[in-house]
Amino acid sequence: MNVTEEKMDIVEKEFMAFPDIAADTINALLYQGQVLTDAERLRPGPTETIYQGREQLRNQYEDLSKYELIDGRVRLMYLIANQTGGDSKMLLRKAGYTGGIYREQYEGKIRDTFPVIELVLYWGNERWRSSHSIRRLFEKRRLPDEMWKYIDEVRLHVYEMRRLPEETRQLFQSDMRIVVDYLVDGKNYRSDRKITHKAALIKMIKVLSGETDTDGVEEWLKKQGIREEDEISVCELFDQYERKGREEGKLEGIAAGRKAGIREGKREGRKEGLTEGRRAGLVEGIKCGEARRLVTDIENAMRFFQVTLEKACEGLGTTVGRYEEAKKLL
Repeated sequence: MNVTEEKMDIVEKEFMAFPDIAADTINALLYQGQVLTDAERLRPGPTETIYQGREQLRNQYEDLSKYELIDGRVRLMYLIANQTGGDSKMLLRKAGYTGGIYREQYEGKIRDTFPVIELVLYWGNERWRSSHSIRRLFEKRRLPDEMWKYIDEVRLHVYEMRRLPEETRQLFQSDMRIVVDYLVDGKNYRSDRKITHKAALIKMIKVLSGETDTDGVEEWLKKQGIREEDEISVCELFDQYERKGREEGKLEGIAAGRKAGIREGKREGRKEGLTEGRRAGLVEGIKCGEARRLVTDIENAMRFFQVTLEKACEGLGTTVGRYEEAKKLL
């Protein structure tokens, strides 16, 4: 797993760990919006199970597990896996995860016996091509129908989060609605929906846009005086955070320009040269900051929507020529 995938994995786990988001996702995707489970009944479950390897015991990890409790007893267990890329053997992994839970029930390590449901949230850009069923996974074996009757069916419930239809997205009630709508609309997404988990949401949006630097989000919210319990809409929060990016880019450009101006002034060896160099550096720095922002927006759009440079420029209301000019300034 590379650094980007590892960061995405961590952020996705943190986001899905909130009971309201987990329950909302389960209800929207599995039960077509019916509220068959709720956040108050979900409790964190173990993400590690043990199995016998070739020579010794091995462990395996699921991204997230939630017990659903009714009257103090486990009614069922949900396993949630986040996937960034396809996995041709994901069905076998599922059999291992669910089998590990059932094994622990059989051995008495868990007091109750209960069913296990696993769903896969696929965040990748490419379509999911891997098998959803045991029959498809082993279809090249060309087994007679008489044999298939005795092979237990295992199905993989995969949801392509970047391609959910609008009627499915409308079923979400939590911050997950913001995420799935953003994946469709990109930087044009605006909404008056109120945000519950502000830091987690910003991190989620950033990693799904291809960024890995999420460490300063909480500190920025603190500086802005925004608390988790405060009411703030998507538009308000996104606008403030995008303004932060523009200001940082401009400050970086100004700093770089000032350094360049000072170096130029020193080379001239005259006070006028130093003053003029600083002035020119400041102007150039501002241009660099704006250019950096334009290039970043266009390249993020190309990567996020998988479109050509021309289409990305058109969607952002600019031209390829302006992009190329901005690129030369960096």
